[in-house]
Amino acid sequence: MTFLRNSLAIFLLSGSLWVAPAFGQGCAMCNAAAKSSPKEGQQALNRAVLVLLIPPIGIMVFGVALAFRYGKRRDQDPD
Repeated sequence: MTFLRNSLAIFLLSGSLWVAPAFGQGCAMCNAAAKSSPKEGQQALNRAVLVLLIPPIGIMVFGVALAFRYGKRRDQDPD
C-alpha cells in the first residue's frame, strides 16, 4: 500500500512539473494583442478556443466510454 501511495505521489509531482510550461501560454503579449482587438475579434478568438476543445474532449469521452464498456464486459465473462 505504501509503494502505491509513493508511486502515486511521484507521478502527480512529475505530472505537475511537466505541465508547468503550459502556464506560459497566457503570456502578456498574447493577452495584450487579444485585448486590443475589436469586440468581434475577441468573440472569434473565444469561439476558436471552444472549437479547438471539442475534438480532444470528444476523443477522451469516447475512450473512457470504451474503457468502461470493455471493463463491464470483462467482469461479466465467466472464465
